[in-house]
Amino acid sequence: MIGLSNSLSLLRAPLAFLFLYESIPVRITAIILAMLTDIVDGYLARKRRAVTRLGAILDPAMDKFFVFFILSILLMEKRLPIWQACAIVSRDFFLCLFGLYLSFRSAWAGYRFQSIRWGKVSTALQFFILIGLAIGYRFPSYLYLLFITLGLLAFIELFKRQLLVVKQNSS
Repeated sequence: MIGLSNSLSLLRAPLAFLFLYESIPVRITAIILAMLTDIVDGYLARKRRAVTRLGAILDPAMDKFFVFFILSILLMEKRLPIWQACAIVSRDFFLCLFGLYLSFRSAWAGYRFQSIRWGKVSTALQFFILIGLAIGYRFPSYLYLLFITLGLLAFIELFKRQLLVVKQNSS
């Protein structure tokens, strides 16, 4: 059985498709509902003691799908330059680097997926930026540099956490 919290995570995929409608209220509603499902799915999983490995992977995967899908539409509509879209998803680039690190160390099997503070901040910022872009707001360029900084901080936090695990396992 997939469970309520994982079902809420999966709901973000059809919510992304609502962005195909060129209606600002529909788009903002889709983003707000995606934000709410992102908050509620993790809360319910922890409260019900139903945290699963599937949920730990599914939740961020659905966040990424939602954000990438929306950014793709905004790029096609020429609502933002490609460098800004790349900056918004730069954290995901750093997470891929971390995944490569785990692969080279053959550490995937023992890796415990869990959220990190900088990842949560970055995801929240992504959702708020998407709302602004949906209504046509132009953000200052320096804000996009914040995404790159958050991506680096997330990478550092994950790397430090993994080093701690390696150190504990070797003791």
